[in-house]
Amino acid sequence: MATALSEEELDNEDYYSLLNVRREATCEELKSAYRRLCMLYHPDKHRDPELKLQAERLFNLVHQAYEVLSDPQTRAIYDIYGKRGLEMEGWEVVERRRTPAEIREEFERLQREREERRLQQRTNPKGTISVGVDATDLFDRYEEDYEDVSGSGFPQIEINKMHISQSIEAPLTATDTAILSGNLSTQNGNGGGSINFALRRVTSAKGWGELEFGAGDLQGPLFGLKLFRNLTPRCFVTTNCALQFSARGIRPGLTTVLARNLDKNTVGYLQWRWGIQSAMNTSIVRDTKTSHFTVALQLGIPHSFAMISYQHKFQDEDQTRVKGSLKAGFFGTVVEYGAERKISRHSVLGAAVSVGVPQGVSLKVKLNRASQTYFFPIHLTDQLLPSAVFYATVGPLVVYFAMHRLIIKPYLRAQKEKELEKQRESTATDMLQKKQEAEAAVRLMQESVRRIIEAEESRMGLIILNAWYGKFVKDKSRKNEKVKVIDVTVPLQCLVKDSKLILTEASKAGLPGFYDPCMGEEKNLKVLYQFRGVLHQVMALDNEALRIPKQSHRIDADG
Repeated sequence: MATALSEEELDNEDYYSLLNVRREATCEELKSAYRRLCMLYHPDKHRDPELKLQAERLFNLVHQAYEVLSDPQTRAIYDIYGKRGLEMEGWEVVERRRTPAEIREEFERLQREREERRLQQRTNPKGTISVGVDATDLFDRYEEDYEDVSGSGFPQIEINKMHISQSIEAPLTATDTAILSGNLSTQNGNGGGSINFALRRVTSAKGWGELEFGAGDLQGPLFGLKLFRNLTPRCFVTTNCALQFSARGIRPGLTTVLARNLDKNTVGYLQWRWGIQSAMNTSIVRDTKTSHFTVALQLGIPHSFAMISYQHKFQDEDQTRVKGSLKAGFFGTVVEYGAERKISRHSVLGAAVSVGVPQGVSLKVKLNRASQTYFFPIHLTDQLLPSAVFYATVGPLVVYFAMHRLIIKPYLRAQKEKELEKQRESTATDMLQKKQEAEAAVRLMQESVRRIIEAEESRMGLIILNAWYGKFVKDKSRKNEKVKVIDVTVPLQCLVKDSKLILTEASKAGLPGFYDPCMGEEKNLKVLYQFRGVLHQVMALDNEALRIPKQSHRIDADG
């Protein structure tokens, strides 16, 4: 899959890849790699003026890489933030005698300062739009009684309720944040709205407090106080007090939640709510990389229930999740099942079917787009009709796969190509320079490679016959795509030492004599080599470490 390159990746040389050493390389490993490249690129070894100029440029680049990585302080900075970190504003205050650990702490401090500056410009908007649809006429019809009614041949689908809410945050200082929120609701022609203002202050690393003021046309003025506090490293408590003023008087409310981490993936909650709808609730939530499990029990007026839910997280590119839940109480029983999937970089689409007594059958469609949520609950029937359950389950699947194949997938592919094209255009000059440097490096390697091949042939050692780097099209369905590879036989042979070739776990594009022929696209390294007179072949991923020769690379005589 193609991956977008960050600005840092485009602008920074990979010093480790250039020297072909591990990121954990010792000083001796760095020195050995540096000496070898210096012998290869030393300007005094070349008489041709053009080759001498290219050798001097590459020699200086290798020297710069070694200077950075051989110094513990500059290496620590480079490891954290790359080449740009060495020139980042604020590093001039770092003392040279500081250890790498202290430099990392200094970097974190500078990063926090930048985050605070960015915080002043961020409003963190969040919103929800919910549109309730009454589609019961699709299944609960009285055709026999109303056949003569005009227009009765078509089911009547109505929007019977709508809710819109929006909130923004305005950071005032590093510890104070103002929050403004509002909502509008309407159902069956009646509706109203409210507006709320909250001021949150972080009092310490263990807690924060929030004051809230609100007003609306359905309810009177609201005053609230919310407190959060870490009691221990594994336990915290949240308390929310509210006073609702109305024509009937003052309605107080209090909600307290006590939570404890039972292990690194499991949290237990105890909740007590006192007010208009008093209740006690206990729940256990277990969240892992592959699953999410919740069990809850509530005793209250008017709602008491027991609930269990499970969600399985597939470890695929689209972050697919399948979930199901069972909820039973005084109100009846509800079974809900559904799935959600990522359809673009910032969008997640989900659908769930709710089947219950006496609620009937409903289909709930939800789209999360960045910080905005669009929710469409569609009520299909008040009865448990198998046809409604079937269509609510199969219908969204058919629509999704049709849209994904005909609309979403082509759109995402076009967007990806557009982004890649923009990257190529914006970095065309840099890429041309990289290509020229790689071609110059190959010319400088010719004499060294000739000597290496002679030495390897004399002992029937490792000979690189052919090597290609770039985008290979292996899938027949993608045969129309253009193959974008470069010949890297000479650079790889130049890295052979004592009949061995070792490449570290990094992008091969940074190796001497290499460059990126297809920026942002998936790349591989394909090598055909001879060892002990026997042909071998291997295909490695771009960031995969490679060590040859290996018995597993051997080509059978029949092949």
